[in-house]
Parts: sequence; structure tokens; C-alpha cells
Amino acid sequence: MSREQDRATRYQEGSLTLPGTVMLGTGVMIGAGIFALTGQMAQMTGALFPLAFLVAAVVTSFSAYSYIKISNAWPSAGGIGMYLHKAYGNRLPTAFNALLMYFSMVIAQSFLARTFGSYTMQLFGGDESGHMVPILGVALIIAAFLVNLLGNRMVQGVASFIGILKIGGILIFGLVGIWVADSISVDFSSPGEAGTMGNFLGATALGILAFKGFTTITNSGSEVKDPKRNVGRAIVISIAACVVIYTLVGFAVASNLSLAEIIETRDYSLAAAARPALGEYAVWFTIALAMMATAGGILASIFAVSRMLAMLTEMKLVPHKHFGMPGSIQKHTLVYTVVLGVTLTAFFDLSRIAALGIVFYLIMDIAIHWGVLRYLRKDIKANVWVPTVAILLDLLALGGFVWVKLNTDPLVIGVAVGAMLVIAVAELIFLKQARELGRGDSHAHHHH
Repeated sequence: MSREQDRATRYQEGSLTLPGTVMLGTGVMIGAGIFALTGQMAQMTGALFPLAFLVAAVVTSFSAYSYIKISNAWPSAGGIGMYLHKAYGNRLPTAFNALLMYFSMVIAQSFLARTFGSYTMQLFGGDESGHMVPILGVALIIAAFLVNLLGNRMVQGVASFIGILKIGGILIFGLVGIWVADSISVDFSSPGEAGTMGNFLGATALGILAFKGFTTITNSGSEVKDPKRNVGRAIVISIAACVVIYTLVGFAVASNLSLAEIIETRDYSLAAAARPALGEYAVWFTIALAMMATAGGILASIFAVSRMLAMLTEMKLVPHKHFGMPGSIQKHTLVYTVVLGVTLTAFFDLSRIAALGIVFYLIMDIAIHWGVLRYLRKDIKANVWVPTVAILLDLLALGGFVWVKLNTDPLVIGVAVGAMLVIAVAELIFLKQARELGRGDSHAHHHH
């Protein structure tokens, strides 16, 4: 029995304060959003990209409503896995959508890891060989894994420290960038070759990726002090902080670089924007910021994601093998998460990684709102129109994004659809076997 107890997941109730929780959330959000997505959004929608950030914030605010309502009713460390379970029970929609969320978060880690590599290599004049970016990314994920093995307090401490430095630094960057720019005019006259509505929606979908870190907060639900009040508060504060920061940075980048330059330097556009304005020291400052931000983001994300997979394992919604590893299930899910992240980081480029993450995340998000409308509305006292609007906005963003990708990089959409089919079929088989096993068990000995 002691062996089984050792496998259990242990959560530390009340171990996360409100500021600590906000730091975890903004840590994940700011990591990805700002350092790598700015250039990609500009590539999609031209000079309108600061607006796409704002529209993404509006979409996210509608989305956040369902999460806040559910986490107020049932704060939980499994976050999204538990929300889906409340709505859909022990069935395929729960397992399928929870795994989409899981993979979208692992994809986000790889995205952050490669961003870290892209910025770090700017210190050495870029990565001519193309090998150093993935190598640095992989090293970062492994370092974050080691910190995660040291436990909660360590993760919160490191994430908070990095978070404060990062947010302060980015605010300085944004304010100074706007201050030294010749003019704060953003050239809206040339929206790039991609000035269509579809492209704007696609860029908005990328922007949503910059805000989706708020879901990390829901995953630490039961560990937050006074969760029924503080989880919702932490989500609202994180989104509001990021709106201010992203808008500032968007305008700072747009004021200091031409559209062509933003697109050309899309994997490290903040460092490039610092160069004309503030010279080499500013570039180093920005690179140091990006390295901290992406490292902090990965740290917080690995923490949250391994939690969710551990919970799904305990609910018997996903297969689990120990592979002879000692320790708790959560330690194992941490290892799986890191191995998967390392693989993606080594073999995929930035824009493709982001594309997969968006498709998975938006589909899961729609499932959460649908679950609220269809099954949970009365239990959590949610009104009808907010989740309905959230679904419509998600569908618009997803549609625009898929449309853009089908025209520019259809392979990514093919991979996304293929991956979702594999997840669905594998889960169907697993759940069917689990049910049959369950029946066999109950015949063998009647449970209490």
C-alpha cells in the first residue's frame, strides 16, 4: 500500500498568494506573447498588429468569464481538466479537449524555448547554422524541469522574481521606446499585402495565444489562498496588466521599425526595435529581458501542465505508464511533458509551433463555453450571453486563422487535424478498454 500512496498527487492548499498567482499567470502570458508573436502578427496583418492585440484582449475577456465562474464554484488544481469533467463527465469530450489543452500548453513551452534561443543568439550576431536556437531551447526546458523538481515554493519564488524583473523591464522598454521614437504615429496606410479581414482575424488568434496564460491560474486553483475570491481576481488583474504592457510594446515596436523590418526580424523583433532607438546596450537589455521572460514562462507552464496531466491520470482519462520511474504520478507527468517539449523544440520552427497551439487551444476553449451553456449554467449561475459571445468570437478567430494558414502553410492545418484524429481515436479505444476493465473488476469483487 505504501507504494500506492507514494504515487498519489500532493497539493499544498493555500501555498500560492494572490500576487504569486498573478505572477504565475502574467509569467506565462508575457513570455510568449510579446517576444515572439509581435513580429508574426505584423506579418499577418501589417501595421494593424497593435489593434489585433487589443481585439485579442476583448476575446480573452469574454473567454475568461466561464473560467472565473467555474473556478469560483469548484476551485481545483486540475483546472481545465476538472472543468471539462464537471461538464462532460468521464467521457470522450473531457479527455479529448483536456488533451488538446495539454498539447497546446506543451506547444507553448516549445514556442517559448525557441524564442529564448532566437533572442540569445542575437548576442552572437544571429544563428547562421540554424542549430543553436533549438539546442539552447532544449537546454532551457531541461533547466526548468530541474527547478520544478525542487517543489512549489521554489517555482513560485523563481517565477515571482523573474516576473517582477520582466514586467518592470518591459514597461521601461515600452515607455522609452515610445519616448525616443521620432513620432508615435503608426503607419496604418500600408497594411501589408495581407490587409484582409481574414488576416486580421488570424493575427487576433495569434494574439489570443499571448493572453491564454490566464488559464495557468485556473490550474493552480486549490493551491491559491481563498481561491473562490482570488482565482477570479488573479485572472482579471493578469489580463488587464497584459493589455497595458502589450499595447505599449506594440506601439514602441511599430514606432521604431518599419513594417518590413518587423517582419524580417519577427523571431526577435523587440531586440531589433531597441537597436535604432537606444543602441547596442538596449539590445542587450532587451535580450536579457527576453531570456528571463521566456525562462519564467516555461517554468510556470511546466508546473501547470504536469499538474493537469496528473489529474487526468488520476481520473483514469488518459493511459499512464510508470516506465519504471520512482516517485509520484505528478513527477512522471513532469517527465512526459518535458520529453514532449524537447522533441517539439528540436524539430519545429516558431510559426508552425504557434499555429498548432492556437488551433488546439481555441477548440478546447469553445468546448469549455459549450459545457457551461449546455450543462453547468444553473450550477455556477452563469448568464447565457457571455459564453455565447465567447464561442462566436472564438469561431471567428479560428476561422480567420485557419483560412490564412490554408493559403500560406496548409501543412500545419493538416498536421493539426491529423493530430486531433489520433488523439480522438486513441482516447476512444482507451476509454472503452477502461470501461470493460471496470466492469470486470466490479464482477470480480463487489466494491464497497
